[in-house]
Amino acid sequence: MMSRIIAPSRTSWIVAVLTFIALWGFALSITRYSIPEEMEEGSFVANLATDLGLDVRSLVERRAKLDVIHSKNYLDINKDTGELIIRDKIDRESICMTKTTSCFLKMDVILENPIRIFNIELEIMDINDNAPVFRRKTMHLDISEATTPGERFSLTNAVDADVGANSIKSYYLSESKYFSIDIQTGSDGSKYVDLVLNGNLDREQHAVHNLILTAVDGGVPARSGTASIIINVLDINDNAPIFSQPVFTVNVTENSAAGTVVMTLNATDLDEGTNSQLIYSYTLYTSEKTQELFSLDPNSGEIKVKGVLDYEESQSFEMHIQAQDRGANTLSGHCKVMVFITDLNDNYPEVTIKSLKSTVNEDVSVGTLIAVVSVSDLDSGVNGEFEITLNQQAILPFLLNESSEGYFELLVSKPLDREITNKYDITLRVTDKGLPPLSDDETINLEILDINDNAPTFSQSLYTIHVVENNAPGALITSLSAFDPDLNENQYLVYFIMEKEIVNTSMSMLFSINPENGDLYSLKTFDYERERDFLFHIEARDSGVPPLSSNVTVHIIILDQNDNTPLIVSPWRAQGSVFEEVIPRSTDKGHLIAKVIAIDADSEQNARVTYQLLQISDSTLFSLDQYNGEIRTTRMFSSRDPRQQRLVIVAKDNGEPALSATVTIKISTVEHVMLFSETTELPIEYDVFTDLNLYLVIGLGAVSFLLLITILVIIVLKCEKPKPKAIKMPSANRNSVISRNSMISQRSSTIADSTLISSDAYWYSLFLAETRKGKVVVRQPIVPKSGYFVSSIPRSTGPSETTDSRASTLEFSK
Repeated sequence: MMSRIIAPSRTSWIVAVLTFIALWGFALSITRYSIPEEMEEGSFVANLATDLGLDVRSLVERRAKLDVIHSKNYLDINKDTGELIIRDKIDRESICMTKTTSCFLKMDVILENPIRIFNIELEIMDINDNAPVFRRKTMHLDISEATTPGERFSLTNAVDADVGANSIKSYYLSESKYFSIDIQTGSDGSKYVDLVLNGNLDREQHAVHNLILTAVDGGVPARSGTASIIINVLDINDNAPIFSQPVFTVNVTENSAAGTVVMTLNATDLDEGTNSQLIYSYTLYTSEKTQELFSLDPNSGEIKVKGVLDYEESQSFEMHIQAQDRGANTLSGHCKVMVFITDLNDNYPEVTIKSLKSTVNEDVSVGTLIAVVSVSDLDSGVNGEFEITLNQQAILPFLLNESSEGYFELLVSKPLDREITNKYDITLRVTDKGLPPLSDDETINLEILDINDNAPTFSQSLYTIHVVENNAPGALITSLSAFDPDLNENQYLVYFIMEKEIVNTSMSMLFSINPENGDLYSLKTFDYERERDFLFHIEARDSGVPPLSSNVTVHIIILDQNDNTPLIVSPWRAQGSVFEEVIPRSTDKGHLIAKVIAIDADSEQNARVTYQLLQISDSTLFSLDQYNGEIRTTRMFSSRDPRQQRLVIVAKDNGEPALSATVTIKISTVEHVMLFSETTELPIEYDVFTDLNLYLVIGLGAVSFLLLITILVIIVLKCEKPKPKAIKMPSANRNSVISRNSMISQRSSTIADSTLISSDAYWYSLFLAETRKGKVVVRQPIVPKSGYFVSSIPRSTGPSETTDSRASTLEFSK
């Protein structure tokens, strides 16, 4: 059945093509005639029936008509005689506006039954029907009396609408002993005239010269036109501007944008001051058409494109430019600029879609016809030749096949897969062979219909989601979405959490997911300090038959929130109690009174604690370091200072909003305390194990373990070295007592005064151990070694007691 339908269609195409070729062959023959312009109406031109080999009687039967191309219908056909006659007077200048030697009027003679077309070209011959006309009837020239004989001055040229021999042939100047004219011929055959100075001028004898310039054409009889020349003789300005060369040649591409710089003229004038300042301008030789297309900057001499340049209208322009100085008697230099227009291929080829299929199944067979397109280009010759290609031909499953001249078929060349590409934007690009080549694009949109053959896919294999702790139960965490390239029910997806237990807790008890859109919700409030992250899988399943599915890993990371208040661990005191500290009134400036230590269970910025004085009895007496919490005296006590001072310190974290805790320290001053040479006594009167909180106990255990390891290493090293000599105490106070438990701790001077901080492990552990035994711990600086001598003394020992026990030493590497 398909073969029966295709056969008649193919036969009709062959008949149409043969008919087109036959008509084209007839149209190739051209009949030419020549007539002068201004012929009277009804004048005989030619006998078309005879010239074209037609029967006069067939003109009426075949309805002969005359079709004039791109012009008014000046002619007509006498169907009774077969003659071509003048219908309206023909003015050659109105038909061919450009000054060309040849002027043709193109027309077609069309006959019907059968259709036949004859091409007729009628050449319009010029007659001398226009007289020369000067664009300026009066020309004013200012000439300095110092002008040397032989100087030339540009004059307004006459314009004659006629061409050839009927155009301007010569110019004549009225009699003058000072001036004569020199006639020049331009590149297009136009006549230009220069006024030439033959003798020296004297303004005092003859200030004004009146001359008559006559332009005569070459017609028979000749026609002429005149213009008046008024010459004013000026005083001396004896140096004229000079161009580097008399003629400049420059090429400009047609259709150049307005403002494009053609060239910059640079004339020089040997004068000084205003006589050397130049003004550039067109001379009268430059046609008005040229001045409309190009602008000349009078100050810089820069020539720019002002209008639209069309190579088909004019291939070159001639500019006559003068540079005038600004002296009292203006002098000028002249040059000629020849601008040649470079042709461009400015007609674009066109693509037209004649037939198109907008949708096909993805299982369509190779060779299926998708579209039929035609291509045309209004240019001729090489510029009218073209090539048509498919954009990205290598990756597209289509090809172009030329079915006839100017017609192309778009065919399927490879199997189609909708899941790879469900829609093709097929771009046909046609490019002509001009220089530069021009191209046109036409896009064909082709949709591929679907079958179910793809499983859902997630955009990434792992989703990392951050959730701030203390979230509200039921809050939306994120939205997960999978993609199924199939259509309709094959792409409808259902989401669910794959069961997994963590510490006997199912994921479905912690999270839930919307099966339709993949929105993931939390079912409980998370605490960063208890649970940091969760890892589980989510599956997406389509609704096809059979259903296809895929899963993705979800990693939930809990972010910290500032929800823990700083906890003050030192100085420790019972809940709501006041920490008391006793110091001598003779304490020096900068003495360490106490150190506040606070910890925060949060992390990072939320756990960074700073200290501030909230209340203080005397702000001039104490200072608080906001970073390490050290309380020191800023001056010595005076007799006017009260014996008791009260300080309220607030420990504040760096969270948003900030949380804080406070501690109250009561400082009592006494007149007399037990003194040791360069030592500091730190008594502890409370039971550490009874009141120390859990965090301090854990820290103490870790520090003790590290201390034990350190002591073992030192003992091993000591066994391999000679026993060190005993260290002699300074003689400042002979009553100082050193026990057997004394030892030297080598430490850098930068932390020498820091006590009770987490990094001061050795001193803190020793302090706690000795105070449990009811002893007083003393730390004495050793200047030569930049370290400390630490002593433990029983509380019953007074300042007057002495002992001969030697202090054991222990050195730590920095």
